[in-house]
Amino acid sequence: MNTLFDKIWDRHVVQLVEDGPTQLYIDRLYCHEVTSPQAFAGMRERGLKCFRPEQIFCMPDHNTPTHDQDKPIADPVSKLQVDTLAQNCKDFGLTHFAMNTKDNGIIHVVGPEKGLTLPGMTIVCGDSHTSTHGAVGAVAFGIGTSEVEMVMASQCILQQKPKSMRINIEGSLRKGVTAKDVALFLMAKLTTSGATGFFVEYAGQVVREMSMEGRLTLCNLSIEMGARGGFVAPDETTFDYLRGREYAPKGKQWEEAVAYWRTLKSEDDAVFDRELSFNAADIEPRITYGTNPGMGVGITERIPSEESVGEGGRTSFMKSLNYMGFTPGQSLLGHPVDYVFLGACTNGRIEDFRAFASIVKGRKKSPAITAWLVPGSWAVSRQISEEGLDKILTEAGFEVRQPGCSACLAMNDDKIPAGKYCVSTSNRNFEGRQGPGSRTLLCSPLVAAAAAVTGVITDPRELL
Repeated sequence: MNTLFDKIWDRHVVQLVEDGPTQLYIDRLYCHEVTSPQAFAGMRERGLKCFRPEQIFCMPDHNTPTHDQDKPIADPVSKLQVDTLAQNCKDFGLTHFAMNTKDNGIIHVVGPEKGLTLPGMTIVCGDSHTSTHGAVGAVAFGIGTSEVEMVMASQCILQQKPKSMRINIEGSLRKGVTAKDVALFLMAKLTTSGATGFFVEYAGQVVREMSMEGRLTLCNLSIEMGARGGFVAPDETTFDYLRGREYAPKGKQWEEAVAYWRTLKSEDDAVFDRELSFNAADIEPRITYGTNPGMGVGITERIPSEESVGEGGRTSFMKSLNYMGFTPGQSLLGHPVDYVFLGACTNGRIEDFRAFASIVKGRKKSPAITAWLVPGSWAVSRQISEEGLDKILTEAGFEVRQPGCSACLAMNDDKIPAGKYCVSTSNRNFEGRQGPGSRTLLCSPLVAAAAAVTGVITDPRELL
């Protein structure tokens, strides 16, 4: 009767604390420059070394500029963060994928593409979007800085076991609908708190037919429904994706690993604390209109009316619309846009650049648009060149920047100016998330590309 979550969780239990949390063993700790300094400082104060340094992988991504990475970082705060991580890795003997090296990128993009992220693992990072790694069939979740220190010191963490939820999406996705649209649809249905306290298993025909890149996008956004994390049972798509990757098992060890990974699925009679089902036919390309990721509509739909919003939520609904400069009942189609951002740990993979290029090929960037196209890693950057996507993008008037978190969050040079609209493939549209006063509309790479060539919010199906 075990769920997949039970199987992985129970295998990693070190100790059950009576009337308290579980002591859970962690297979992999990822660190970036923003949430690790205090953890390293705490380790120094207590005179501790990392318990299993070979299980810890570090890289800067939030503060890294996306141009001129061969030059010193101009912003003093960003430079301090990046330099501090480099020094901490040296002092504690940890693997460091430094900025402007072939191994660098966004930690949630690099982990899976290097085969560091594997089925059945427990994975943590001081970053909420660690849920991304669940796409390969791992239990992956974000933790706080004090917990980062706990894992460094013991390779364990104290955690309450979340409840289990399964979300089934049946049918086949329609033309122009992507994994990002599925995630935005689920957030609108469940709200940003609808999965609080749960670990979500995604299932159904839509998920089985998704590429690994699509699954990574879907799991990345689990946290935006309030979930502790989200994951997909490993299958042939998973094994094909991981086979031959740098840190994946090789030879006989690969065969043994796959044999175990095939057992990682929920039993037919497994009981979930909550189970939901949705139909792919109900999902169209989507875009957000508000200041949380759950405030979104299908691209042809209108912003809800004030009356349709529950009385308790009307004040925040109107506050959000006022910030965005929208009105209840408004259609977003044709609304002018200033910036387009393709990238982030949500949509910075090669498949996302292929999708973007499929729309802009043979067209030109709108002169009204400032576009930032940012790969999630140097490996993605190399693939963009190898596949000739850079030529398609350049001919259309776009420039591919260097890897990093970029305009997902205002921690580096890529900030959206106050009052400007940015159609973005990132994961959050909070007030000021992309820069003080910026207005963010979340969408898929196809919707972003359609806006980039037309200068206004456009249904990408008209351009496919």
